[in-house]
Amino acid sequence: MSIGNTLVLGIGNRLLSDEGVGIHAVERLAREHPSLAGITCVDGGTLSFTLADTIASHENLIVIDAARFGGAPGAVRCFEGGAMSAYLKGARKSAHEVGLIDLLDIALLSETLPRRLALIGVEPADLGWGECPSDPVNRALPAVVREVLGILGRWAVEG
Repeated sequence: MSIGNTLVLGIGNRLLSDEGVGIHAVERLAREHPSLAGITCVDGGTLSFTLADTIASHENLIVIDAARFGGAPGAVRCFEGGAMSAYLKGARKSAHEVGLIDLLDIALLSETLPRRLALIGVEPADLGWGECPSDPVNRALPAVVREVLGILGRWAVEG
Protein backbone atom coordinates (compact mmCIF):
# COMPACT_ATOMS: atom_id res chain seq x y z
CA MET A 1 0.00 0.00 0.00
CA SER A 2 1.34 3.42 -0.91
CA ILE A 3 -0.28 6.60 0.30
CA GLY A 4 2.34 9.15 -0.62
CA ASN A 5 4.14 11.14 1.98
CA THR A 6 2.47 10.31 5.32
CA LEU A 7 3.68 10.96 8.86
CA VAL A 8 2.44 8.69 11.63
CA LEU A 9 3.26 10.58 14.81
CA GLY A 10 3.08 8.83 18.17
CA ILE A 11 3.01 11.27 21.06
CA GLY A 12 3.10 10.95 24.81
CA ASN A 13 5.31 10.35 27.80
CA ARG A 14 6.49 6.75 28.03
CA LEU A 15 7.19 7.19 31.77
CA LEU A 16 3.50 7.82 32.57
CA SER A 17 1.89 4.47 31.74
CA ASP A 18 -1.00 5.05 29.30
CA GLU A 19 0.20 8.56 28.41
CA GLY A 20 2.86 6.79 26.29
CA VAL A 21 0.34 4.86 24.16
CA GLY A 22 1.14 6.87 21.02
CA ILE A 23 4.81 5.98 21.24
CA HIS A 24 4.11 2.30 21.92
CA ALA A 25 1.66 2.18 18.99
CA VAL A 26 3.97 3.85 16.46
CA GLU A 27 6.82 1.51 17.50
CA ARG A 28 4.52 -1.48 17.03
CA LEU A 29 3.37 -0.21 13.61
CA ALA A 30 6.97 0.25 12.45
CA ARG A 31 7.98 -3.18 13.78
CA GLU A 32 5.01 -5.09 12.31
CA HIS A 33 4.80 -3.20 8.98
CA PRO A 34 8.34 -2.08 8.11
CA SER A 35 7.71 -1.88 4.36
CA LEU A 36 4.82 0.61 4.25
CA ALA A 37 5.76 2.75 1.25
CA GLY A 38 5.78 6.49 1.87
CA ILE A 39 5.10 6.18 5.60
CA THR A 40 7.33 7.80 8.21
CA CYS A 41 6.83 6.67 11.82
CA VAL A 42 8.05 9.16 14.43
CA ASP A 43 8.19 9.08 18.22
CA GLY A 44 7.07 12.63 18.94
CA GLY A 45 7.56 12.34 22.69
CA THR A 46 5.77 15.08 24.58
CA LEU A 47 5.80 17.37 21.54
CA SER A 48 7.90 20.43 20.90
CA PHE A 49 8.12 23.14 18.29
CA THR A 50 10.88 21.11 16.59
CA LEU A 51 8.15 18.84 15.19
CA ALA A 52 6.74 21.72 13.11
CA ASP A 53 9.25 21.09 10.29
CA THR A 54 8.58 17.34 10.36
CA ILE A 55 4.83 17.91 10.08
CA ALA A 56 5.32 20.52 7.35
CA SER A 57 7.31 18.10 5.21
CA HIS A 58 4.45 15.58 4.95
CA GLU A 59 1.29 15.52 2.84
CA ASN A 60 -0.72 13.54 5.38
CA LEU A 61 -0.64 13.26 9.17
CA ILE A 62 -1.91 10.56 11.51
CA VAL A 63 -1.40 11.25 15.22
CA ILE A 64 -1.73 8.59 17.92
CA ASP A 65 -2.19 9.75 21.52
CA ALA A 66 -3.97 9.10 24.78
CA ALA A 67 -7.29 10.94 24.58
CA ARG A 68 -10.17 11.40 26.97
CA PHE A 69 -13.48 11.08 25.14
CA GLY A 70 -15.57 9.26 27.74
CA GLY A 71 -14.98 5.72 26.52
CA ALA A 72 -14.01 2.66 28.50
CA PRO A 73 -10.27 2.32 29.24
CA GLY A 74 -8.57 1.09 26.08
CA ALA A 75 -11.35 2.29 23.76
CA VAL A 76 -10.02 3.52 20.41
CA ARG A 77 -11.61 6.40 18.55
CA CYS A 78 -10.59 8.10 15.33
CA PHE A 79 -11.11 11.77 14.55
CA GLU A 80 -10.45 12.75 10.92
CA GLY A 81 -10.22 16.15 9.26
CA GLY A 82 -12.57 18.68 10.84
CA ALA A 83 -13.55 16.23 13.59
CA MET A 84 -9.90 16.16 14.68
CA SER A 85 -9.71 19.95 14.87
CA ALA A 86 -13.01 20.14 16.75
CA TYR A 87 -11.86 17.52 19.28
CA LEU A 88 -8.50 19.24 19.84
CA LYS A 89 -10.06 22.66 20.26
CA GLY A 90 -12.62 21.30 22.71
CA ALA A 91 -10.20 19.08 24.65
CA ARG A 92 -8.70 20.14 27.93
CA LYS A 93 -5.32 21.84 27.94
CA SER A 94 -2.59 19.51 26.75
CA ALA A 95 -0.23 18.11 29.33
CA HIS A 96 2.54 18.40 26.76
CA GLU A 97 4.99 21.29 26.51
CA VAL A 98 3.40 22.29 23.21
CA GLY A 99 -0.10 21.20 22.35
CA LEU A 100 -0.87 19.42 19.10
CA ILE A 101 -3.27 22.22 18.24
CA ASP A 102 -0.34 24.66 18.52
CA LEU A 103 1.67 22.65 15.97
CA LEU A 104 -1.29 22.46 13.60
CA ASP A 105 -1.83 26.21 13.95
CA ILE A 106 1.83 26.80 13.02
CA ALA A 107 1.38 24.60 9.95
CA LEU A 108 -1.81 26.41 8.99
CA LEU A 109 -0.23 29.85 9.36
CA SER A 110 2.84 28.81 7.39
CA GLU A 111 0.65 27.15 4.74
CA THR A 112 2.26 23.75 5.39
CA LEU A 113 -0.72 22.00 7.01
CA PRO A 114 -0.88 18.41 5.76
CA ARG A 115 -3.70 17.78 3.28
CA ARG A 116 -5.28 14.99 5.35
CA LEU A 117 -5.34 14.75 9.14
CA ALA A 118 -6.39 12.05 11.59
CA LEU A 119 -6.08 11.58 15.34
CA ILE A 120 -6.37 8.10 16.79
CA GLY A 121 -7.14 8.46 20.48
CA VAL A 122 -6.97 5.75 23.09
CA GLU A 123 -8.90 6.22 26.34
CA PRO A 124 -6.35 5.91 29.17
CA ALA A 125 -6.89 3.90 32.34
CA ASP A 126 -3.76 4.90 34.26
CA LEU A 127 -1.65 8.04 33.89
CA GLY A 128 0.59 7.33 36.89
CA TRP A 129 4.26 6.42 36.84
CA GLY A 130 5.03 3.34 34.79
CA GLU A 131 6.91 2.46 31.62
CA CYS A 132 4.23 0.09 30.28
CA PRO A 133 0.62 0.77 29.35
CA SER A 134 -2.16 -0.62 31.53
CA ASP A 135 -3.70 -3.94 30.45
CA PRO A 136 -6.72 -2.37 28.67
CA VAL A 137 -4.52 0.06 26.73
CA ASN A 138 -1.95 -2.61 25.90
CA ARG A 139 -4.75 -4.83 24.55
CA ALA A 140 -5.87 -1.89 22.37
CA LEU A 141 -2.54 -1.57 20.53
CA PRO A 142 -3.44 -4.07 17.76
CA ALA A 143 -6.69 -2.14 17.16
CA VAL A 144 -4.72 1.11 16.91
CA VAL A 145 -2.43 -0.42 14.27
CA ARG A 146 -5.48 -1.72 12.36
CA GLU A 147 -7.02 1.76 12.54
CA VAL A 148 -3.85 3.31 11.04
CA LEU A 149 -3.83 0.73 8.25
CA GLY A 150 -7.54 1.36 7.61
CA ILE A 151 -6.98 5.11 7.32
CA LEU A 152 -4.05 4.57 4.98
CA GLY A 153 -6.19 2.25 2.85
CA ARG A 154 -9.04 4.78 2.63
CA TRP A 155 -6.68 7.61 1.81
CA ALA A 156 -4.97 5.52 -0.89
CA VAL A 157 -8.34 4.91 -2.56
CA GLU A 158 -9.28 8.59 -2.29
CA GLY A 159 -6.00 9.53 -3.96
